[in-house]
Amino acid sequence: METLDRIKKQIAENPILLYMKGSPKLPSCGFSSQASQVLMQCGERFAYVDILQNPDIRAELPAYANWPTFPQLWIDGELIGGCDIIIEMFQQGELQPMIKETAAKYADDASDSASE
Repeated sequence: METLDRIKKQIAENPILLYMKGSPKLPSCGFSSQASQVLMQCGERFAYVDILQNPDIRAELPAYANWPTFPQLWIDGELIGGCDIIIEMFQQGELQPMIKETAAKYADDASDSASE
């Protein structure tokens, strides 16, 4: 499967998806750590892709997303943004309802990690 097709499939199949460096339990950069901590505080399951284990995705996702940095949060097929935006939305109380609504909408399909 082409890298771009894998990215599109991951985004389509995972309603709450974080592209990050490392994993939520073992992040490999401060920004990924902060973003995953905020998502965990929202209390819903989310999928993640470790871009350090997927260099092809790391190389191609910024062009596809038109967003140059990681982490990247995708909710319901839409790019939300990176670490600063995630934290700002959380602090303003905008992220929590978005996460809760999306999790409820897809409650039957929830998974912990994105399929390849």
